Amino acid sequence: MFHVNRRGFLQFGLASAALTAAGRPALTADKPTQYPPTRVITKGPRHHWFGYYDKLQFDPSSRFVLGMEVPFEHRSPAADDIIKIGLVDLEDNDRWTELDQSIAWNWQQGCMLQWIPGEKSKILWNDRDGDRFVCRILDVETGNGRTIPHPIYSVSPDGKTAVTPDFRRIADVRPGYGYTGLKDPYTDDLAPEETGIFRVDLDTGESKLIISLADIAKIGEIPNSQPGIKHYFNHLLFSPNGERFIALHRWRYPNGSRLTRLITAKPDGSDIRVVIPNGYASHFIWRDPQHILSQSKNYLGNPNWGDFLFEDRDNGILEEVGHGVLDGGGHLSYLPGNEWILNDTYPKGAERMQIPHLYHVESGKRIDIGKFHLPKEYTGEWRVDTHPRFSPNSQYVCIDSPHQNEGRQLHLIDISEVIHSS
Repeated sequence: MFHVNRRGFLQFGLASAALTAAGRPALTADKPTQYPPTRVITKGPRHHWFGYYDKLQFDPSSRFVLGMEVPFEHRSPAADDIIKIGLVDLEDNDRWTELDQSIAWNWQQGCMLQWIPGEKSKILWNDRDGDRFVCRILDVETGNGRTIPHPIYSVSPDGKTAVTPDFRRIADVRPGYGYTGLKDPYTDDLAPEETGIFRVDLDTGESKLIISLADIAKIGEIPNSQPGIKHYFNHLLFSPNGERFIALHRWRYPNGSRLTRLITAKPDGSDIRVVIPNGYASHFIWRDPQHILSQSKNYLGNPNWGDFLFEDRDNGILEEVGHGVLDGGGHLSYLPGNEWILNDTYPKGAERMQIPHLYHVESGKRIDIGKFHLPKEYTGEWRVDTHPRFSPNSQYVCIDSPHQNEGRQLHLIDISEVIHSS
């Protein structure tokens, strides 16, 4: 059931108020003057975050910022733990407006909350309804909502189609990325035929299995194949033109370790390509419809994790990007125009500093845009990765990070001067 039904409460048609620069300063360690202006746009005592870096957190006008709110931290979600869905108005003193709620979420990716591509006022997120996970769609301007009887992960650029893995399966093999509340019905099957990647029609709500785990386990060579490995999919992303999508094919060994292949396919599940076949693939982003920037290792003489550009083809390695400069473990995205790469780091050093940064592709120059301390209690499943997300106008970056004694909150970094002065 939707909790928002009044009309036009966001006042999209009203003249915008002047953007306020007021706000509580973000918690950084001796913040140098060269870092761009940063402010915290949510506040305690409840905790706020957004989750993954490849979702649309900002609306097309770059004014409204989506987020999730929860009253606790430092434990796994239970099946009945509720998070609130809301947004921040950057032009109204960072006002928080609650929209709805969900009971299908995790700490790393939330509930897949995001703006629908091509829509100025429609959002979607995952929820649980009885014995199934579902997707809620809400028009925040009118308050009208509806439910799709299947969860989603990545939405096509035209906003009409989604692809998704089985969140029950993920919860079974990788806590922190699936949803609690429903058990994997194929938990004893290492590569079931009945589940895998589904395509979901966001207009009709119809869903179809397009790549099964049984099928992907038979394609190509499985590096370090052993008895007892358990297959699953995670991390899907449509290409910029919507003609293909990425998925990570992962398998877990009996000792808990895992390896990964990066594959691409058409939206109907055909023409599967194993772009990274060596078992080492992590964070990735499309540069354009033909190329993928992904973290991997053991390529081009580099035995360590780095950022490599791949062509969308079998074994598509092309070149390494930003060797020794662009962090090899962060969450990558291209700013509009592909001149800049936005990235971050995991906690560094004894002070556990996370460092979001920009990388200028042509010059090879890196510009750090802040340092954010991650207290040691934020670890494992309930760690707080900054997961930097950019606004459509490339003026802002929003990150998740703890703030003083208020827990995780949304931090807004104004990168406009960095982009325009370089």
